[in-house]
Amino acid sequence: MNFLSREATVAKPGFNRWLVPPAAIAVHMCIGEVYGFSVFNVPLTQAGAGWTIPQVGWVYSIALFMLGLSAAVFGKWVERSGPRKAMVASCVCFCGGLLISAIGVKLKMLWLVYMGYGFTGGIGLGLGYISPVSTLIKWFPDRPGMATGMAIMGFGGGALIGAPLGVKLMDYFKSATSIGVAEAFIAMAFLYAISMLFGAFIVRVPADGWKPTDWEPSQHLKPMMTNATVAVDVAWKTPQFWYLWVVLCMNVTAGIGILGQASKMCSDMFGVSAAVGGGFAGLLSLFNMGGRFVWSSVSDYTGRKVVYCIYFLLGAILYCAIPYTQNIQNKAFFFVVTAAIISMYGGGFATIPAYLRDMFGAYQVGAIHGRLITAWSVAALLGPSLVNYISTAKIEAGVPKAEAYNSTMFLMAGLLMVGLIANLRVRPVDPKYHRIGSSKA
Repeated sequence: MNFLSREATVAKPGFNRWLVPPAAIAVHMCIGEVYGFSVFNVPLTQAGAGWTIPQVGWVYSIALFMLGLSAAVFGKWVERSGPRKAMVASCVCFCGGLLISAIGVKLKMLWLVYMGYGFTGGIGLGLGYISPVSTLIKWFPDRPGMATGMAIMGFGGGALIGAPLGVKLMDYFKSATSIGVAEAFIAMAFLYAISMLFGAFIVRVPADGWKPTDWEPSQHLKPMMTNATVAVDVAWKTPQFWYLWVVLCMNVTAGIGILGQASKMCSDMFGVSAAVGGGFAGLLSLFNMGGRFVWSSVSDYTGRKVVYCIYFLLGAILYCAIPYTQNIQNKAFFFVVTAAIISMYGGGFATIPAYLRDMFGAYQVGAIHGRLITAWSVAALLGPSLVNYISTAKIEAGVPKAEAYNSTMFLMAGLLMVGLIANLRVRPVDPKYHRIGSSKA
């Protein structure tokens, strides 16, 4: 039996399922470094052959695009092969991408950095993102929201480790002949490989038919939940899949628009220094991470549909309140409002896998999740573009910087209303889509 095979990861009787979340976090905390990649942007322009910030920025965009694409393409393979093989493949691609990028920096070949961190590393992001989540859902059928929140919290917090680690390593390796970027990439590749392979080594999947002690699925079903299962090739043909696609896309578009511009918004609206704006962005990362665990755990009690209604309704109100915080020049109120928005942005990521499990069952939920993540790829391009384009156009038209974001905030509130409508349209999946022989609710 192959050590990497799914069969080799089946847990023996008596295995403690609480050993699985550390395995998931060990992977997600590493690949979540992508959120902190911006610390390399300026050093890369200094290390390359006249590279510009917009050119370097494509590394991040390609990586996120490949995350969604690879999750969609390889989702069925991840379910079939098991989490250990997927985690090892993620490690090879992500850490290999860092090494390829290091070579690209040394040779001053930007296309090699694109191929390294962007393309190859992005594939590693997709494989590493969905495999731990799918595994945790199977281990915690009684608390799927909490389980996915634990893993995805690690992804959201990856920048809190990766960003300062990258800065420290660049400072350490900096010399008269090197800015330290290539060496930092190499060091991070080896450090992350240790953590990711540790996660792959300890991960396990439950045996067929396993369930928590004294837990009966039929006794714990809530509205909008099912014991039936839907295959991935059928799930994407259901209206529920596309409603949830819109739900995720709208939630992420609105949140990522602020998250990516938090420092600049704070400086433009309140005239604070760049250092203060940067500190503000760092604090938002904590709420992004915490929201993933807290909101997804809450959804285990309220239901996924209810918690998404909260995201959209409360979020729309808070977006409309942002211009008011600027009018009264209340920085504390601005921070509270944006922190709440970003916590729900993070919560939306963590709650969606459990929502998918409620709709389609746990059978191929990882593969279904992988296809739904394409909504993230679209939102990653849409959100920042809307904020950048509209605010820039307003400033060029003579609108004061402090007021340039008002229209964007109202637009984001409108997008959340679109998400709310899609969420309200979600109903249990028609039994005609269920797998033959799967248990019914």
